[in-house]
Amino acid sequence: MRYESPTTEAAPVAGVGDEKASTTDTPAVRLRDARLSYGPRSLWHGLDLDVSPGEFLAVLGPNGSGKTSLLRVLLGLTDLSAGSVRIAGEPAHRGNDKIGYIPQQRSLQDSLALRGSDLVGLGLDGHRWGTGLRGRRRRAELVRSALRSVDAQDYGKKPVGLLSGGEQQRLRIAQALVADPRVLLCDEPLLSLDPSHQHRVSGLIARQARRTGAAVLFVTHEINPVLPMVDRVLYLVNGQFRIGTPDEVMNSETLSELYGTEVEVARVGGRLVVAGAEGEQHHHVPEGEQE
Repeated sequence: MRYESPTTEAAPVAGVGDEKASTTDTPAVRLRDARLSYGPRSLWHGLDLDVSPGEFLAVLGPNGSGKTSLLRVLLGLTDLSAGSVRIAGEPAHRGNDKIGYIPQQRSLQDSLALRGSDLVGLGLDGHRWGTGLRGRRRRAELVRSALRSVDAQDYGKKPVGLLSGGEQQRLRIAQALVADPRVLLCDEPLLSLDPSHQHRVSGLIARQARRTGAAVLFVTHEINPVLPMVDRVLYLVNGQFRIGTPDEVMNSETLSELYGTEVEVARVGGRLVVAGAEGEQHHHVPEGEQE
């Protein structure tokens, strides 16, 4: 795994800048005629998708629609049933250092003695013994830069088990970004966070990814915290999908067609409210409530 305050201008990760984002036309993620099936059940099929460097793609849909399975395909942990998948021009495979991964937010044990800087450093060499050719000084420099990039310098020497959920999630973002990934995969990173931390975490991810030119695939049940950052939406349901801007996908006509039943979508105070599809009311969380 490799891991801004809305009012704090964060520093870029060392050696990374806007120039990188503009120097390649190769899609960060490309799927062609992709199908994923388990036995007779097809989660999705005929999926053609290009995600550009720096693009923020929200992956939505009900439980069991194949959102996390899509991330597993990109991580090389699950094979497609048909079609092809490439990451930065290369076939997807396990241990791809072009990918940063932010897992679902889970609180770490209070007794865990691992320091914040140690957790971030696992994004560089957690899959190998020692520091290899990077060298200790270079490794320490990259970790410090990643901590600065998410405004988490104060957490570097603290045991991660003593940090709050939002603080731990900042460290996971730094861990995902420290190795300068081309693709950032986020699997429900806002779960268990209150609305304030949801906006902070999603803002951190979006800003740092755009600084580095990393493409973001952001799996979520709650689009409202990320709606201002989203370029396009991939909506998966009932073996079907739609891809487009939020306005093109998150509307009554499109979702009614996907679900095969009447679905109402409304904007209330800049937030999306979805009603009529089982489990879809989660697109609206009243202000001040925890998810």
